[in-house]
Amino acid sequence: MKKKGVDSRIKAALREEAARGLARPIKKKVAGQLATAMARRKISKSQMADLLKTSRSQVDRILDAKSDVTLSSLQRVAALLGRRVVVQLV
Repeated sequence: MKKKGVDSRIKAALREEAARGLARPIKKKVAGQLATAMARRKISKSQMADLLKTSRSQVDRILDAKSDVTLSSLQRVAALLGRRVVVQLV
């Protein structure tokens, strides 16, 4: 019985890792879009941090495709840039 439990945990971990692998290209695209919108509006990372009332390192995390960022954080940044976040399940 213990082996079955270990196998199911391994399978769950592999599924989670696969999901993260799929998420990274999406996060990279979103981060790129945010960075482009910031550049167009001539908003630096420091200025964005001030607008968000957060640290520059938090803005760096938001713009880093390797970081896990909350949807609410993305929405706040997008709103400041005159954009919106749309999530769609397909």
